[in-house]
Amino acid sequence: MIYIHNIDPILLSIGFIDLYWYGAMYAISFLLLDYLMKKEVYLGNSDFTIAFIDKILLISIFTLLLGGRLGYVIFYNIDYYYLNLHKIFHIWEGGMSFHGALLGILIGILAISFKHRISFFKLSDFIVVFVPLGLLLGRIGNFINSELYGMPTDGSWGVIFTKVDSIPRHPSMLYEAILEGLVLFIILKNLYQQKPKAGILTALFLIYYSFFRFLVEFVRVPDIQIGYLYGDWFTMGMLLSVPMFLIGLFIYYLSIQGKIER
Repeated sequence: MIYIHNIDPILLSIGFIDLYWYGAMYAISFLLLDYLMKKEVYLGNSDFTIAFIDKILLISIFTLLLGGRLGYVIFYNIDYYYLNLHKIFHIWEGGMSFHGALLGILIGILAISFKHRISFFKLSDFIVVFVPLGLLLGRIGNFINSELYGMPTDGSWGVIFTKVDSIPRHPSMLYEAILEGLVLFIILKNLYQQKPKAGILTALFLIYYSFFRFLVEFVRVPDIQIGYLYGDWFTMGMLLSVPMFLIGLFIYYLSIQGKIER
């Protein structure tokens, strides 16, 4: 059954202040990650302290938002924001790049590991387990915002995004929510409980995310200001996913060879 999407992106209005669903999803994801990470500490599955988890999250939130927004501005819409500098940090309007957010988080992890003399992969292997849940909620925020929608489809699961047109389309952001969010979380959480070698979880996160993202890009409409980079199929999302996939394979190789210390 075709679903007609007409959800208001504004969750709540108080006077002249508007609270957007998109921003609320980010807030919920941070609270959820905070709860789940600290739960692992209470259960004895992590030797990090509660105070250290707070520090990790605080720095990760800042670097994620900064990296995600700047990544979108630079990779996807540099011309627009060059002419509208005041809108660069209007993240409640949508427009975040996961690849930019990932770079931001990695820089944050590097800074924490250097300052506290902790192995980078000890931190990253712990954090990446829970990141997919943030992706899940973020993609739901994309759905509510009617952004990152897919190509037209004849399938009964198509969605008519009334803010776009009257054509049933692939809800590609929900495909990403399921694959990059739910499925990836289940995979990594199960492996985490088996206590794999250092670097394995980080590697598999990079590999699976980039693979899932590459697949969904085939039915996702590319950003209109960029279009296709090659032919009528190769997108910016695909381009950014390729090095991510290769780096993941390299880390996986180093890990199974025992060349990464925890």
